[in-house]
Amino acid sequence: MKEIRVGVIGVGNCFAGLVQGIEYYRRNPDKTVIGIMHEDIGGYKIFDIKFVSAFDVAENKIGKTLDEAIYQPPNCVDWLPKVPKIETIVKEAPILDGVGVYVEKMIKPIKQTKSDEELKREIIKELKDTGTEMLLNYLPVGSEKAVRYWSTIALEAGVGMINCMPVFIASDKNWAEKFERKKLPIIGDDIKGQVGATILNRVLAKLCDDRGTIIDQMYQINVGGNTDFANMLERSRLISKKISKTEAVQSQLTQRLSDDKIYVGPSDFLPFLGNTKICYINIKGRMFADRPFEIECKLTVDDKANSAGVAVDAIRCLKLALDRGIGGPLISPSAYLMKHPPIQYSDAEAKILMEKYIAGE
Repeated sequence: MKEIRVGVIGVGNCFAGLVQGIEYYRRNPDKTVIGIMHEDIGGYKIFDIKFVSAFDVAENKIGKTLDEAIYQPPNCVDWLPKVPKIETIVKEAPILDGVGVYVEKMIKPIKQTKSDEELKREIIKELKDTGTEMLLNYLPVGSEKAVRYWSTIALEAGVGMINCMPVFIASDKNWAEKFERKKLPIIGDDIKGQVGATILNRVLAKLCDDRGTIIDQMYQINVGGNTDFANMLERSRLISKKISKTEAVQSQLTQRLSDDKIYVGPSDFLPFLGNTKICYINIKGRMFADRPFEIECKLTVDDKANSAGVAVDAIRCLKLALDRGIGGPLISPSAYLMKHPPIQYSDAEAKILMEKYIAGE
């Protein structure tokens, strides 16, 4: 099989986990890859993924090779002490709204001397020179302008896109039509965790709904210690994130909860947690004869392993679409892998659709 040539937008913790995770399995060939679907998707394995271009705004990452950049602070993923040399050089990206006030000192963005248009021309040239086939978007939450900027670049450069962030591109009708017209595939929006807060909340809500109970109120509270959670202290950056997470849960209910009866979203930044994310979920409802019930649970997880285990499937599914000449939003992979896909299904339904997509049906 041909290699899968990927460009990454944002060389942060999520991407560091993806690179180190692939290398972990390369060093341990006796271990089965713990992914969402299969070790082999359409003939592609995770070792076929090659990161051939990379873009960031941090002065301590730009100009470095990718294997060096993933270990630069404030990145704190250290599953492996080092990875083999990756010749790809991290190039400068426009800052736009990609750096929030709470992380500016942590990230130390480069002082930009080029206009956004100048950088766009350089980026498109880099994508073409490196043979990049798709862009993996790992920009911070709240980067509305930046995500739209990179979506335009994908369209102009003729590459596919995986939108891991909660800015609505694949699930937006106008953007979806742009990718369809260009015959370029896109998977989005807002990547799920392998076993994360939202997927657990969805399954519990769906269970209660399928069993005929009435849910009266529900909350999901998340805390963590990496730059993602520091960035989300800026509440104005959370609008699309809260919509994405809340809709992911509401979509599983026959009767939607009113806005004042549901809270799904980030809560606070605890720096000593590092990449550990802690989620608390509470559901209160009624069953037969209005008898009350309450579900209370806690999930503790490495937030970046959660993302990487899903991204390896998204990348291979997008490659299948490129091979098959399919453009526009990929409905089945998006429904299974993303929180805010163009069409919401239950996770059981989405898994069946995903299997059919992989099989070429």
